[in-house]
Amino acid sequence: MGQKLVIDPVTRIEGHGKVTIQLDDNNQVVDAKLHVVEFRGFEKFIQGHPYWEAPMLLQRICGICFVSHHLCGAKALDDMVGVGYSKGVNMLPAPEKIRRLGHYAQQLQSHVTAYYYLIVPEMLFGMDAPPEQRNVLGLVEANPELVKRVVELRKWGQEAIKTVLGKRMHGINSIPGGVNKNISIAERDRLLNGEDGLLSMDKVIEYAKEGLEIFYDFHEKNRHQVDTFADVPALNMSLVDENGNVDYYHGNIRITDDDKNIITEMDYHDYLDYFSEATEEWSYMKFPFLKSLGRDAGSVRVGPLARVNVTKSYGTDTPLAKEALERFHDYTKGKANNMTLHTNWARAIEILHSAELIKNLLNDPDLQKENLILTHSKADWTGEGVGVVEAPRGTLLHHYKANQEGNITFCNLVVATTQNNTVMNRTVRSVAEEYLGGNDIITEGMMNAIEVGIRAYDPCLSCATHATGNMPLDVSIYDAKGKLFANKRR
Repeated sequence: MGQKLVIDPVTRIEGHGKVTIQLDDNNQVVDAKLHVVEFRGFEKFIQGHPYWEAPMLLQRICGICFVSHHLCGAKALDDMVGVGYSKGVNMLPAPEKIRRLGHYAQQLQSHVTAYYYLIVPEMLFGMDAPPEQRNVLGLVEANPELVKRVVELRKWGQEAIKTVLGKRMHGINSIPGGVNKNISIAERDRLLNGEDGLLSMDKVIEYAKEGLEIFYDFHEKNRHQVDTFADVPALNMSLVDENGNVDYYHGNIRITDDDKNIITEMDYHDYLDYFSEATEEWSYMKFPFLKSLGRDAGSVRVGPLARVNVTKSYGTDTPLAKEALERFHDYTKGKANNMTLHTNWARAIEILHSAELIKNLLNDPDLQKENLILTHSKADWTGEGVGVVEAPRGTLLHHYKANQEGNITFCNLVVATTQNNTVMNRTVRSVAEEYLGGNDIITEGMMNAIEVGIRAYDPCLSCATHATGNMPLDVSIYDAKGKLFANKRR
């Protein structure tokens, strides 16, 4: 019969999930699955609300990547009122740059949180280190000065978000056709020069570079483990600009293969023509895939690793990140990188890239302009909109429809973690086979390797489990002695 191993809950991720691993009598892995066991119904909750509430309400799906949800919804609203990208309208320079500033600030602080709080402890102490050490408190004890710099870096990001969106969490800045305030010179100087106890922008970039040095050092000392850990295939997907380079706020959706050939490129408004979704009875999270290639060959990877795989280069206005990206590409000699732990390399690159993009924007005088809203009228109303951005975890899409009264009748969210569902399950299976298969004794450190693979994707399961419909429900009732009393499955 073999044995069944369960990791419940998976720790240091956003949301609730568990892993089950089935071994045969020889302790070889027969099956391994990541189960997403929480359910939230935001797509249904929003129906009946006025369309303009969507970016405010739906960002409450998450307390970490809320800016991405806010801006994705704002772009959908631009479409709905007839002044969005679906109508070929280019937003005014000031509001788009202000939105971008908030977006890049969120990516900076989100990546810093995931990298240092969730991932670096294992990089420094090892996957098999005692659980009480391989966490942020262990990091504080081992290197308090590093943690102090991390806290300051994250604080700077939070203050930049507050400056742009009015609040550190669940902001109120974006409105249909633009934004409701610009960035004053005083606000700009506070972020650039480091006033009121903040880091200066130059210090932000200096601390961002440190994240890359930590990865380089870790990689040099553990090259075999880092390069062989869960080398799993998937297509890579990202928003790109007209030059084929990542654009975190707007662009076409590009999907590339292992040789970096373009499999398809689409206007994101047409996503339903290209993608379908599969379901499994053992998870609340769906499995998207390209219709043209089918479920297995058509599954995609999104997020930092996918973006640096798709991106040809960064601009000359972000020279430090450009150099880091070139080093990344050189390592695989122009091939796509499928090494799961190299996601942390990509994340460190994007921390630096975000910092340089932010510095450029803060020095842009368009932030002080007062023309902030594209005018629109009832005659422009379309009642439907699609918004896409590159959230820290990957490509995020919001699609809304509303009636003539302006009340939402339809909402569909395709979240980055959902896109990564198949590749995350491949990772779980790969790590289980490497670390658990054939072993008579299963240690806690070996089990933790499974979680390390999952954490590389920085999954946000709370964002990804929002759909309504025929979802599985399994209720088990146990008596006081722990014996199963009744079970009901829908």
